[in-house]
Amino acid sequence: MTDRRTLAAEGLTLAYDQREVSRDLSIAIPPGRVTAIVGANACGKSTLLRALARLLKPRAGTVVLDGEDINDLPTKVVATRLGILPQAPSAPSGIAVTDLIARGRYPHQRLVRQWTDADEVAVAAAMTATDTLELATRQVDTLSGGQRQRVWIAMALAQDTDILLLDEPTTFLDLAHQIDVLDLLSELNSDHGRTIVLVLHDLNHAARYAHHLIAMREGRICAQGPPGEIVTEALVEEILGMASRVVPDPVSNTPMVVPIGRTSANANGRAAHPTAREDTHVRTRPTPGGAA
Repeated sequence: MTDRRTLAAEGLTLAYDQREVSRDLSIAIPPGRVTAIVGANACGKSTLLRALARLLKPRAGTVVLDGEDINDLPTKVVATRLGILPQAPSAPSGIAVTDLIARGRYPHQRLVRQWTDADEVAVAAAMTATDTLELATRQVDTLSGGQRQRVWIAMALAQDTDILLLDEPTTFLDLAHQIDVLDLLSELNSDHGRTIVLVLHDLNHAARYAHHLIAMREGRICAQGPPGEIVTEALVEEILGMASRVVPDPVSNTPMVVPIGRTSANANGRAAHPTAREDTHVRTRPTPGGAA
């Protein structure tokens, strides 16, 4: 890969037709790190990612790729620097795994497409990195959800870009496959130095796997920075509207959000208000025939 690429946004206003989604968003993606965009449904996470990928042109403001306005760069130039894996991509019916992954090489080919040794090496490397070699001859639509996601990531890797954007790559996967995909992305970052930007719903996964978080609510950025610095109970309340406790993750020592909810079970399995157990100044309901 070439020298490490840079990606940032300055004063973005994003909209679909007449509906404004976000206003005055400014971020800088740390090169060579994993960044997760987090927040509640419909807060603007995927819209921001689409703007960073040049899939949505800002109404105002600029997305800056390597110091240049991304919308001023030729499409093919952008495609050799930045790869995007959208949410729930679909493959042509009956296409083989190798053929789908090979499509990632299109930006590197000339007008008259000619397959080269470099293309072959890139596809093989992408399949090795994602552990998809044994799936090479399988049809994509016969694979499990976790296998398909690995194949899509392999296609994005075959594009051989320094920056990889992924929109909710763990959606529709069971927990084991979610962790498998996140481990894979973490390894691509640590072993190959790729800059990873992904939208995630699970704040605990984001805090464990990302070096940098961008927390959003209702189209605005509430906080951005390392998880250990910005993930607090106040932030969880602000972006998710949820009471919680933030404690150290016993595995990674990163922040772990424990939801409180309206009720919680005590040791005997009976419902109790959480604050009634924790605050000694809270008056509890008297037991029959006794004092409080």
